[in-house]
Amino acid sequence: MSNPRVLRAEEYVINEEPYYEPVGDEVRIFEAAYKQNLPVLLKGPTGCGKTRFMEYMAWRLKKPLITVSCHDDLTASDLVGRYLISAGETRWVDGPLARAVRSGSICYLDEIVEARKDTMVVIHPLADDRRVLPIEKTGELIEATDEFCLAISYNPGYQSVLKDLKQSTRQRFVALEFDFPSAELEAMIISRETGIEPALAHNLVKFAGMTRNLKGSGLEEGASTRLLVHAAKLIADDIKPVTACHVAVAQALSDDPEMLSAMDELSSSLF
Repeated sequence: MSNPRVLRAEEYVINEEPYYEPVGDEVRIFEAAYKQNLPVLLKGPTGCGKTRFMEYMAWRLKKPLITVSCHDDLTASDLVGRYLISAGETRWVDGPLARAVRSGSICYLDEIVEARKDTMVVIHPLADDRRVLPIEKTGELIEATDEFCLAISYNPGYQSVLKDLKQSTRQRFVALEFDFPSAELEAMIISRETGIEPALAHNLVKFAGMTRNLKGSGLEEGASTRLLVHAAKLIADDIKPVTACHVAVAQALSDDPEMLSAMDELSSSLF
C-alpha cells in the first residue's frame, strides 16, 4: 500500500490576467484575509462574477486555484480523497481539497450548500484557527501552510431553508457580498468582454434590469451578467439581438411559454 500521493498543482496556475472590474474594496479585503490566513465566503447571485473574481485573485496572488463545483452527490471523500486499486496495488489519491492543502493552493468550493452535509464537517477544521485537514481513512492530519487559502461561495437569494449555510459554518469566514454591478459598469464589462458596441451593451443591461424586476413574479432569477455576455457574443457573431436575448437569456431563465413571450416582448421593445 503506497503512501498518500501529492498531486502537482502547476496545472491550476493562471498565467494570464483574467478580466475583472472591481466594484468596491473586495480585492483589498481578500488580500488582507489571505495574508491573515482567514477563509473567505463569497455571497451573491449566480453569474455576478464570483468565480471570475477568484480567478483574478489567484492570478494576482500568483497561487494555483483548485475549483470544485459542488453538487448534490459531492461527498467528503470526493473532496479529501480515497483509496484506489491500480495494477494490483492499493494507493491513496488525494481529492482536490487535500491537494490544495498539501500544495499551498487556493481551494474554491463553488455553491458549497449544494454539497452533502458531511462536506461541512470536513472544512470546519480548515476554517478556524486549527487550519488542519484530518484524513480519517489514513489517520493523517495535514496542517495547512500560510500559502493555503479556503474560499467558498453560495447564493443566499436562491437557497431554500434546507440548503442554507449554517451559522457554525458562516461564522468561520470573512464574508464578501457580491451583486450585479451598476448599469454603466455592467455595460462596460459586456462591451469589453465581447467587443459589441456600447449602445448594444447598454440595451442588454436594460433588458437584464427588466428581467430582474420579474424575480419573484414568474422568475426565480433575473438575467445574470454571465447570460448577458453569452447574448453579446452571439450578437457579435451577427445573431439578431432579439434572437440572442431569446436563446441566451430567456430560455435560460424559464420554460414557461407566457414568461418567454413576455421576455421576448421586452427585448423587442429595446432592439
